Amino acid sequence: MHILHVTPYYQPAYAYGGVVRAAEGMAAALVASGHLVTVLTTDALDQTTRYQGPAEEEIDGVRIFRRPNLSIRLRGRLNLSTPRSMKRTAVSILPTVDILHVHEFRTVENLLVTPVARALGIPIVLSPHGTLNVTTGRGRLKAAWDRLLSPAVAQSIDHVIALTETELNEVKDIWAQFGKRRKPTDFSVVPNGVDLKELTDLPPARDFRQRYGLADAPTVLYMGRLQARKGVDVLVRAFQRAQVEHARLLIAGPDEGMLSQARALASGDSRIVFTGYLGSDERLEALSASDVFALPARGEGLSMAVLEALASGMPALISPGCNMPEVETAGAGFVADATVDAVAVKLRELLVDADLRGRMGMAARQLVAERYTWEVVGKQLESVYLQLQHNKLQR
Repeated sequence: MHILHVTPYYQPAYAYGGVVRAAEGMAAALVASGHLVTVLTTDALDQTTRYQGPAEEEIDGVRIFRRPNLSIRLRGRLNLSTPRSMKRTAVSILPTVDILHVHEFRTVENLLVTPVARALGIPIVLSPHGTLNVTTGRGRLKAAWDRLLSPAVAQSIDHVIALTETELNEVKDIWAQFGKRRKPTDFSVVPNGVDLKELTDLPPARDFRQRYGLADAPTVLYMGRLQARKGVDVLVRAFQRAQVEHARLLIAGPDEGMLSQARALASGDSRIVFTGYLGSDERLEALSASDVFALPARGEGLSMAVLEALASGMPALISPGCNMPEVETAGAGFVADATVDAVAVKLRELLVDADLRGRMGMAARQLVAERYTWEVVGKQLESVYLQLQHNKLQR
């Protein structure tokens, strides 16, 4: 099959979070299974910078077409693409495509590309990546978008892939607002995945620990965008309340509105270290250097950062909003309410007990190996695509 992925940002635009790594992982898994994979995206690299590489290239067997944004400022401030010539490119590519897979729902890219695919009778798959719920940020903008623009796109979608059962229920409820298609939209659950080899063969931790003054202290890692729903403010206060004097808290990620508040909460506490955004190599070093991963998020899809931490052999302390109860049932960490008191109790338990961290770390890696590798996820994606192809032939 020839699969076209359409996404507002693609590697190496990792500053935009888990969607980029998810789309990259899907593409790699499908190429490994023998499929032809094309990515149509924009030139966004981060909130202020454009990608400086070629507009059309092939990386690891994936053909990539990057179309320039008219304004990178709008991309960074409002999370809004302004892609030039994207529809023209879609018109040239889509006649050779078997499946269109779009990433995130409320995007300009979808407004431009899905009508072309629909006119050609190409099945369309959507991965919302946990962005559908209006309570997870930019609620007013999402509500206005849904009134004006979402119904037409929703009517074009043949299959929606949720990351978790929780998201599946949310998707079905939201989809009912967009009217009924002549042929009902199908839904399924396919999680994110990780490259297990990359995350079990990590670089030495010594240089990274020296660079950020971690010494040999047990270290809690937060890695992700610094935005309100991620709960970084809760984590800073919980770490302080846990009162493990020899521990460290490492906060890594680009600022999306919470950096100043987090710094103010951490003021005067030399145990709390802010690194800013970490590139690929330093990201792996941070995973190698840390002992506990924490994400007390108020709303997530299925966090790539949590999966990567688990794959690296780290226990995870997450909230119910991370939608991974199996972390606790598998003995790979704790699920605690996203409150300062609840997080502090579990943080202290993990930080003072190295044996517990070791046992949970082994369980974490096993959990990922069984359920969350790209090899496993790729087969599930392929099944969705094949069923859509079958349905198309039956029409």
